[in-house]
Amino acid sequence: MTGSKRCIVIVLDSVGIGELPDAAEYGDAGSNTLLNIKKACPDMRLKNLNALGLSNISGAAALAEEPVLFPTGSFGKLAERSKGKDTTTGHWEIAGVLIEKALPLYPDGFPRHLLSLFETKIGRKTLGNEAASGTEIIERLGDEHVRTGSPIVYTSADSVFQIAMHESVIPVKEQYRICQTAREILTGDHAVARVIARPFEGVSGQYKRTANRRDFSLPPIQTTILDCIQKAGLPVAAVGKIEDIFAGRGVTQSIHINGDMDGVDKTLGYLDTVGGGLIFTNLVDFDTMYGHRNDARGYADALIAFDRRIPEILARLRPEDVLFITADHGCDPTTPSTDHSREYIPLLVYGQPVKPGVNLRVRESFADIGATVLAILGVDGKIHGQSFWREIAAAV
Repeated sequence: MTGSKRCIVIVLDSVGIGELPDAAEYGDAGSNTLLNIKKACPDMRLKNLNALGLSNISGAAALAEEPVLFPTGSFGKLAERSKGKDTTTGHWEIAGVLIEKALPLYPDGFPRHLLSLFETKIGRKTLGNEAASGTEIIERLGDEHVRTGSPIVYTSADSVFQIAMHESVIPVKEQYRICQTAREILTGDHAVARVIARPFEGVSGQYKRTANRRDFSLPPIQTTILDCIQKAGLPVAAVGKIEDIFAGRGVTQSIHINGDMDGVDKTLGYLDTVGGGLIFTNLVDFDTMYGHRNDARGYADALIAFDRRIPEILARLRPEDVLFITADHGCDPTTPSTDHSREYIPLLVYGQPVKPGVNLRVRESFADIGATVLAILGVDGKIHGQSFWREIAAAV
């Protein structure tokens, strides 16, 4: 194990690259986040991502105005073996965890017996209990919440139990206690991936969510690469939601972000300070700000903004660094649905140790990323996935 070796994994949240064979079972036939955005916004030019090999991925040629003959990175796409299409499932699989039974979803709201127990434990009635947009539900129920002090409970297409509360009605510290109570209740068959505190502020007609969101996550059900790398004595630096998604397990240092460009800034900061191991970044705005809101134009502009930052990232890489750019699921903003979509995810791999132009084609699992990270770092660990390191290594 060489302590100076680093892997940098950047997850572009929801940037899928085409429907999986079972997409119709999830209501996602025809979804292709990247290609459909390009069709809707033909002026979207991703020069730097395409130079790495994005448009060379099978089926993605239309992403470039002309063929990229000599991509500087290796490229491919990965299928999801786990059941589901949410953030937790995708990130866990990248890190080597396979989920045979999908995490529970509640499109019709939570069972009454769960809500009754929750209300008894916190000493308050609740409002909502439905699948809803977080911004829409506080507009609709915010006044009643302010009047009664009853938390607003809702869910989404993800395995989540979300609780919206006004910061002047229920202080943030108490909001977190309420969410922790929900986390303790939601176990077994009702073990949702995340309980999420969604504090908001403002007055009637002008409510807005604050930056005090906090996720109370289900710990990973199997060993992850984060566990293995930390056990080996190497750093695991988490940027954005990563710490929350893994319930803090295996993370040695973390930093939250305020938007994707701040996430790039924080990643660059870790590239300057973290000596080895893993830097693991999630950039969530693609999903929350644009995918779920069916805003193809906004999504395209966000991709362009990230693409412009690629040269900065590459310039910060050290000679032994290996960069992975990927996603965790799809969220096609051009379809009628505002939910995640069951899609392949793109894979770009770059660095001096990596052969340029290797076509990794279609991999069987997101977990192949995790297995490859461990192989590069020389870390032992029993996780799912097959390493592709020997296929792309400039010298093995």
